[in-house]
Amino acid sequence: MKQLLTASRLVTVTGVGGVGKTRTVLRVAAEVQRAFPDGAWLVDLSLLAQADLVAEVVAQALGLRDPSARPQAESLAEYLASRRLLLVLDNCEHLADRCAQLVDELLRAAPALQVLVTSRQPLVVQGEHVFPLLPLTVPEPERPAAGAVDGEPDAAVLLFAERARAASPSFALTEANQASVASLCRGLDGIPLAIELAAVRTRALPVEQIAELLEGQATDRFTLLGGGPMAGRHESLRTAIDWSHGLCTRTEGLLWARMSVFAGDFDLAAAQQVCADVMLPGTDVLQRVAGLVDKSILLCEENPAGARYRLLDTLREYGLDLLRAGGEERQLRRRHRDFYLRLAKRFDTEWCGPHQVAWYEQLSREQPNLMAALDFCLADPAEHHAGLELAAALLYFWMACGHPREGRHYLDRLLTPTHPPSEALTKALWVAAMVTAMQGDLDAAEARLAQCRPHAAARGDTTAAGWIEYVSGLCALLQGDPAGALAFAEESATLHRNGGDPATGLLIALTMQCIALAFAGEFDRDIAVTEQTWALCDEYRERWIRSYADYMRALAEVGRGNPGAAVGYSRDALRFKRQLGDSTGCAMAMDVLAGATAALGEAERATRLLGVAHRLWQSVGRPRLGSPDLVAARADVEQQARAGVGDEGFDTAYADGLALDLTAGLDYALDEQTPSAAGNPAQRAGWAPLTRREREVAVLVADGMTNQQIADRLVIGRRTANTHVEHILTKLDFTSRAQIAAWAAAQQRDNI
Repeated sequence: MKQLLTASRLVTVTGVGGVGKTRTVLRVAAEVQRAFPDGAWLVDLSLLAQADLVAEVVAQALGLRDPSARPQAESLAEYLASRRLLLVLDNCEHLADRCAQLVDELLRAAPALQVLVTSRQPLVVQGEHVFPLLPLTVPEPERPAAGAVDGEPDAAVLLFAERARAASPSFALTEANQASVASLCRGLDGIPLAIELAAVRTRALPVEQIAELLEGQATDRFTLLGGGPMAGRHESLRTAIDWSHGLCTRTEGLLWARMSVFAGDFDLAAAQQVCADVMLPGTDVLQRVAGLVDKSILLCEENPAGARYRLLDTLREYGLDLLRAGGEERQLRRRHRDFYLRLAKRFDTEWCGPHQVAWYEQLSREQPNLMAALDFCLADPAEHHAGLELAAALLYFWMACGHPREGRHYLDRLLTPTHPPSEALTKALWVAAMVTAMQGDLDAAEARLAQCRPHAAARGDTTAAGWIEYVSGLCALLQGDPAGALAFAEESATLHRNGGDPATGLLIALTMQCIALAFAGEFDRDIAVTEQTWALCDEYRERWIRSYADYMRALAEVGRGNPGAAVGYSRDALRFKRQLGDSTGCAMAMDVLAGATAALGEAERATRLLGVAHRLWQSVGRPRLGSPDLVAARADVEQQARAGVGDEGFDTAYADGLALDLTAGLDYALDEQTPSAAGNPAQRAGWAPLTRREREVAVLVADGMTNQQIADRLVIGRRTANTHVEHILTKLDFTSRAQIAAWAAAQQRDNI
């Protein structure tokens, strides 16, 4: 396969479920990553149901956050155009058409991009090379494989032995049972997942008896099918899963089926709330979960938030078949939706408080389940009302946590049909207006506001009226009308103080006043309102709006001629925006930090910061949100920096800043790296072999974190964390995590 990658920019690995496609491409990606300066990136599409969101999921995996309304494929194409990286798209078969279209667009736009795909079928894209991954071969006893040593176990037999020892430590592969193991592996067509599932049965039965049972089951099946031994490999896998199901008690089998409605992983509380009823009491769920983990059906992964569980994709599909056969799918999907709707409403209520980072981390973990709940609502008109409630309750996830595209995707679809007036409809309309305004699609935002106004008036909904005024002000601000924005923001604050939302609604209206006053040059009034905002934020122990208020104060201090103070305030804003993954907020704070630094006479450093800011805005997608005032302010800073270092010096320092990855750039801005080390990546020799993300992973390994804990901290999938660790081991020629930990600790001690 590595040879194919040297000859083709697109390689698709095909094969039946359970044959090991994912495992194979991860190994190949780790082995070839040295050839890709911008890294190898895994995108797991197995949990995605909406084909329209493929580009969004790819962008999220790459760390690209473009909240604008332009097609995400365009943002990806622009982002990848100058990069040399390997994109690994895993599990594309159910989204093959959209994946094919996107891959074709990206390969045309990015000449150094290479793509490695796993799918049960080819994408059928020009230039695609298909690599069929075959099951493990198990030679017939009378015809050993050419060149094999007589009696030497092959890969399938060794895989069975390894998994059997894990399931039953007393198991040993011997001359006496090797033939039975080989026969068993042949009966399972050499499919790795089927072999692994069968190996679990060694806890209860000797391997010879397991092989006999398979032979008998196969005979019965073929007789039933009315044919000879021509069953396909999918049937061999089904047989192995049937065995695993046969090991379960009735209630374990019922729980397996019901847990199949979860997308990705979940915790015990979710399993109890969604799956328990009179047939499966909640007090029994923990015991049944333990039984499924013991049988290797359910995977348990520890992280700082507690144990989380997940089904492999193939086992989840099997569970869904059982659920449908039992007539329970709709009921369980509604229970699943209701559980996540309650979670989203708690998030909405508690967002304005001290636990914003914890909420961000929790909803990031639960994102696949939230999307699955919304997909269920979209698929059935009877569930649209609940879908409106759920999509609207996730406002701060869409806006503060960097997911406006996904929010608009679901809101637009849920709002397309005609709905009777309701509180949920009113809120969904102003939330949709907010999301579209932040994307810069001001015409669409105004259209949503026009839809929302009569509903808010008819219901006497003061909260909705306050948000309508705020979004109207945002539209005015982004069109270069700070005076109009100020008037809307003041009216919004009045409404929220008098029956509206006295928490986030009022706070965000105050921040609009601050920025409008700053753009109007009324810096003393700006500071007075900023101090009101700080006081209210401190009362709620709120940090998201507080960090925007820090940014506003920095703007005012630059305007008042106090650049030293502005540096401190802009760094305060950056520190929290970074924790929350608020790329837009980081980019805005970086701009004002660059301006303050230039005003201090540090032209070279200011120029580097402009380069870092440009990279941040690239990840956001719409530079400076299209605001004429922000664009003009940035031009002034560049002019001042050029005057300080000259055109050649500016170009060099700007390129240095632009070359930093986002983590290093933020470190530099916060003065957590020396200018020389941050400004010249080549001087960071110790870290040089690793990408930015790999450096983060290495540091967390040094902190003693497991791969699951790393995945949760960095908000990436566990598979992605596994891949990063494998890449680090390969690049540094290490053989253990302990070596990574010692090496990363040494780099940190050296301040590299």
